[in-house]
Amino acid sequence: MDNTPTALFTSHELDLTQLLQGVHQTLDAVQDQEAEARKKALRRVEVELDGADDVISQLELEIQGIPRSMVASHSTRLTRAKAELARAKKRAREVHTAGARRELVGAGVTRGQNAFSSDDPYTSEDTRTRLLTGTAILEDGSRRLTDTQRIALEAEDVGAGILRSLRGQREVIEGARGELQNADINIDRASGTIKKMIHQMYKQRFILSAIGVFLVLLVITILYFKMVR
Repeated sequence: MDNTPTALFTSHELDLTQLLQGVHQTLDAVQDQEAEARKKALRRVEVELDGADDVISQLELEIQGIPRSMVASHSTRLTRAKAELARAKKRAREVHTAGARRELVGAGVTRGQNAFSSDDPYTSEDTRTRLLTGTAILEDGSRRLTDTQRIALEAEDVGAGILRSLRGQREVIEGARGELQNADINIDRASGTIKKMIHQMYKQRFILSAIGVFLVLLVITILYFKMVR
């Protein structure tokens, strides 16, 4: 079995895809179910979404061990997986809200029918007002959740961009550090070469001086013997 970070990442990604497919299938089927069955199905969806959150956490852990050259592509896949999970959660909330509204409307209709059979002419209007108020509150809550989710996704994209920028800057710094190390090595080599050249120059100067002294002594010796004779 391949236990490399990229293989584990792909495996967890496949698990998440299967979980989300199951969630969407359940949400497709829940539309035509009775209230009790729908509640059970939605509770099962909540459990599966919690499992999907755990898989996302595993993906975030695995991406830390992926080679640097492959991090960018896998970060994109992680962002896409988070977006898919966010869409599934949004749809689950919408189905849950629609179910709650349907139950509320159904209960209101039942109460309204009972009200029509009573002698109070204001009961039906009060029930309708309460239903409209409850529907408005549910729609406002759903809109706020959607706005919060959008802001969270935008913040996540900004954070991912900052991380990519920091990663690029780190690579530039590491490259500059490598160039400085190479420059230090070249400077040390050049310094050693110059020292050798200076040593060689002094050596040649000493040899030339010795040859000059020897020639002077030789000329003096020759002149001396000629003058003596």
